[in-house]
Amino acid sequence: MSALQILHRDPGSQARAGVLRTAHGAVRTPAFVPLATKGTVKGLAPHEVAGLGYDMVLGNTFHLFLDPGPELIEHFGGLHEFMAWRSPIITDSGGFQVFSMGHGTVADEIKGRAPTGADRMGRVLSIEEDGVRFRSYVNGEERFMGPETSMGVQAALGSDLALVFDECTPLNVDRDYTARSTERTHRWLDRCLTWHDEFGPAGQLVYGIVQGGVHEDLRIASAQEVASRPVGGIAIGGSLGADKPQMYEVVRWAICALGDDARPRHLLGIGDVDDLIRGVELGIDTFDCAMPTRLGRHGVALVPDPGKRWRVDLTAARWKHSREPIMEGCPCPSCEAGHTRGYLRYLLRQRELTALRLLTVHNLAFIARLMTELRGAIAAGTLAERAAALRGGAAPRAA
Repeated sequence: MSALQILHRDPGSQARAGVLRTAHGAVRTPAFVPLATKGTVKGLAPHEVAGLGYDMVLGNTFHLFLDPGPELIEHFGGLHEFMAWRSPIITDSGGFQVFSMGHGTVADEIKGRAPTGADRMGRVLSIEEDGVRFRSYVNGEERFMGPETSMGVQAALGSDLALVFDECTPLNVDRDYTARSTERTHRWLDRCLTWHDEFGPAGQLVYGIVQGGVHEDLRIASAQEVASRPVGGIAIGGSLGADKPQMYEVVRWAICALGDDARPRHLLGIGDVDDLIRGVELGIDTFDCAMPTRLGRHGVALVPDPGKRWRVDLTAARWKHSREPIMEGCPCPSCEAGHTRGYLRYLLRQRELTALRLLTVHNLAFIARLMTELRGAIAAGTLAERAAALRGGAAPRAA
């Protein structure tokens, strides 16, 4: 029986709305999941994140593995107790971070950033059938992560949803490598499930991950392979293409291959406003991305301006004397308090943490309202109308 209860389906697309049941509570879907990479949504307390309307956060297996280590977090009763977030948590497998070091550009490619500095060179020492050996960015020590390691760490963290260990290949590798990598990911999936069957915590759902790069036959085959396993959910990962149209096509291939499968579907590392809208239409149930919080920490606010990718840079000189709010009519705590763009620009130039908090709150509130509106539109049968309005620059409505 699927952990996802589908309550509504959109007749004009693959979109669906429902409730994902977990050991620590329910998640309203479709949902965006903020990143609590190192055990915190940066700059915010757990009650603030919940107060903005979020049901679940994502903890990063790789970073928590290296520091403070799963043993310490387990000592405190697991990640829920360690970070005082007692609602659902999903943990990624660590594969994305490990292979980003080896392939050099996969993280930047998927996140839309230009690779720079030492991270471009990578620190992976070897990729073998057992797993991956690499040097820790914390202290330079040689470390190892494989399927059993990843599942063991996630068991110690005690997350509600655990992702299997996979290889995240970038766009720049050839088809042959992508095919061999995808096959290895399927073998690692089986090892993850075997380990979890014997040692995994009760109530923890395990998600398989669809790989296959930008090759239609590989994506379809991978989706079918993952769906054939007794996984609790299915995630779509890896490089999704060189541009948005290709990304949507790659996701569509996987979703079509899954057919009427009722298990929850998660899209890894995607969170731009237009991508969330399209992802919901394609049938994705949950998303995670650093976008809203990262933008906030860099002085960028989310606003209903599709021509500028729903962004406004408040560090720009033009806002020095501006009395405008971050966003006109926005009900978020940062806007309701009356903070002006001129004030925020001043704080940002002074590198005051207050500005980063205010913008993080605003951005997360914007995305939360977007997802609430999409859920409501699916239930009301008005998704096509509301999606068109949002793409055209309409502000997400307050809940």
